[in-house]
Amino acid sequence: MSTFAVIYTYTDDTDTRMQARPKHRDYLAALPELVVAGAWSPSEPAGGLLIFRAADKSAVQKLLDADPYAEAGVIANVEIREWVPPLGPAAAAITQE
Repeated sequence: MSTFAVIYTYTDDTDTRMQARPKHRDYLAALPELVVAGAWSPSEPAGGLLIFRAADKSAVQKLLDADPYAEAGVIANVEIREWVPPLGPAAAAITQE
């Protein structure tokens, strides 16, 4: 298993995003691959960070394709990056096999 950071950038369609938000949050909460997720601060551009443990990028992409936010069309850009957190007290818990 590898760790992947996903960076979402949202469209300007806040109304549609807020309508899809409960389903998006329920979907993410049910994923065993999800380590942590959250939106950027309101002072930042609309988007969020998600951390997954998965076999590879294609497995993460499949999870993202089924995200209600993707289905609602409110994601303007997605970056998936393999991530190896080298330092800090949470690094071992995130990368644990």
